Amino acid sequence: MTTVLIVDDQPLQRYGFRMLLDSVPGTEVVGEAAHGAEAVRRAAQLRPDVVLMDIRMPGMDGIEATRRIVATGARSRVLVLTTFDLDEYVHAALRAGASGFLLKDARPDELLAGIRAVAGGDAVIAPALTRRLLDEFARYGSAPTDDPRIDRLTEREREILVAIGRGWTNGEIATRLVLSESTVKTHVGRVLAKTGARDRVQAVIFAYDLGLARPSVR
Repeated sequence: MTTVLIVDDQPLQRYGFRMLLDSVPGTEVVGEAAHGAEAVRRAAQLRPDVVLMDIRMPGMDGIEATRRIVATGARSRVLVLTTFDLDEYVHAALRAGASGFLLKDARPDELLAGIRAVAGGDAVIAPALTRRLLDEFARYGSAPTDDPRIDRLTEREREILVAIGRGWTNGEIATRLVLSESTVKTHVGRVLAKTGARDRVQAVIFAYDLGLARPSVR
């Protein structure tokens, strides 16, 4: 059973999400919150698998709420919902530790798949946002820095990290590096473990901070 906390300042939006999630076997809505501060409190109380987080809310916004939830080290993972017009907030939410992003006009099956992916420890970003997010990293990413974690990686693992930073899927990495997908998955797991990245999204941040990756033309 995947437990979900819905965070949105619009009652009708929360109601719609609850109706959808409660209709799906294996998913349970354990609570709702109307703003960031309430989300932080309820996440601590309920310990949901996934926090479905809006960004723009009165008082504490979704970015700060995400940062505080992730900082507790709890098992709850945050899936942020955004719109095309709010791309500028996504970069900050990534830094805050969000594990995924979907647009509010996502189809029900996309939302459900995203929740399952995040609950399972993966990361998910709406395809329409991926390129724009990479462009944001290129514009605002930190200058290259020395980091002892990079020395822990083998040459192949560094290649995998660069590929992750470019936004390649496991299938694309397998094709371009002539590896099996199972081998790629093993390498990705090792990269995450050695860099201390919470998930694939955090590995992208790590790659950009080190100057190892920039958007690639696809």
